[in-house]
Amino acid sequence: MEITSIAAIYILFWVTAAFIILPIGIRNHYETKTNMIEGQADGAPVNFRPLRVLLLTTLLATTGFILFYLNYLYGWITVDDIDFFGSRDRLN
Repeated sequence: MEITSIAAIYILFWVTAAFIILPIGIRNHYETKTNMIEGQADGAPVNFRPLRVLLLTTLLATTGFILFYLNYLYGWITVDDIDFFGSRDRLN
């Protein structure tokens, strides 16, 4: 696998992990019983910590990518393993 492919796939893993991590632990002013600031949206987070999000996103993306790459190298799960409907047989 080329380095550009590795980088592109890792970025996809990272963005996906970001969407998974972003809502974890976020509380709004209703849940924390704090006063709203004028102009604040109802669902605006009170306790957003971007460095924590970046760290957890990077850890999740790196773990997922390592598993993906090891599967690429060793072939633990192949297309034939997940072809439940016999699609590959119909292509021949």
